[in-house]
Amino acid sequence: MATMMDTGRIPGLSLVVVDSKRSLYAGGFGTADPATGAPAAPTTAYLWFSMTKIVTATAAMTLVENGRLQLDAPAADYVDYLRAPSASQPTVGQLLTHTAGLSNPLPLRWVHPAEQEPPAVEDLLRSVMSRPRAYRHAPGQMARYTNIGYLALGQSIEAVSGMPVTSYLQQAVLDPAGMTGTGFAYRPGTPAATGYVRAPRAADPLLRRLLPPGVAGTRHSAYLGLRPFYVDGAAYGGLVGDVADAGRFLRLHLGDGRIQGRRILSAETARSMRVIEHPGKPFDHGIGWFRRPTQKAGDWVEHLGAGAGFWNVMRLYPEQGLGIVVMTNSTTTYDFEPLFALLTTASWP
Repeated sequence: MATMMDTGRIPGLSLVVVDSKRSLYAGGFGTADPATGAPAAPTTAYLWFSMTKIVTATAAMTLVENGRLQLDAPAADYVDYLRAPSASQPTVGQLLTHTAGLSNPLPLRWVHPAEQEPPAVEDLLRSVMSRPRAYRHAPGQMARYTNIGYLALGQSIEAVSGMPVTSYLQQAVLDPAGMTGTGFAYRPGTPAATGYVRAPRAADPLLRRLLPPGVAGTRHSAYLGLRPFYVDGAAYGGLVGDVADAGRFLRLHLGDGRIQGRRILSAETARSMRVIEHPGKPFDHGIGWFRRPTQKAGDWVEHLGAGAGFWNVMRLYPEQGLGIVVMTNSTTTYDFEPLFALLTTASWP
């Protein structure tokens, strides 16, 4: 852990290891806020960014199970402005597996300060879909990771559930899974990590121009701190919470859709989500879950969550019955594979 944090220049990190029944280990390392010295802990809140997508996918599959959402139905049946210009129309299932052919514009400014009202997601999605090459590829071809697909999936969930996607994810997944420390806003009184961008002081003016006004904060040594902010578009990256709850979410999937006696998905559906059958760039995809193409032994699926100030990973090892989540307040990637190799070969009591 010390080696990973040192070489990755990580200010603070929280970690959890779970099996289907309990948390095997939870800990914090380094500082959640170097400016104050507040330590990172398992209860420290981080922005989940794209780790939100697998929660959105899980919620969508509850609607599929009760017949309100059809995987093979054109997405435009639920949200009319998702209609593609070609005869071949992308389906809901293709939104879930990143095979709808959508573009993936860099969402660098798709955030807003926590004290400001968020922009309307429908306006954001309509704007993106009105661009000349919103659909860059024919639906059903190679998987190409895109945030737009999960913005569209979120609007589809709203259309069939009759409620905001944030409310449906809370009702369908977060609450029944007991994820009480996670939602779409920072919880008053809950410790939260400050996001950091490691960059030379000379880069501060550029970073302040790139980020929306009010997001860039004060510098601490080699790091520019970020003030609390939220992602524009809850369904693709809006969750805020801790590794303890992320561990509970992995327990739900290790339990094949069941956690602490409560069934959220059928076992068949939960297992189907982690079938990686769509080759792609840079990931091979299943329903929500993905995996980088690899020659390594073992059967695992994962989702990353990265953006300004935070870089996270959750990984599921179904054959070993283990799940691992690491959440950090660092913008840059780090080599977590040696740590995961140790954790998956440890003897857990």
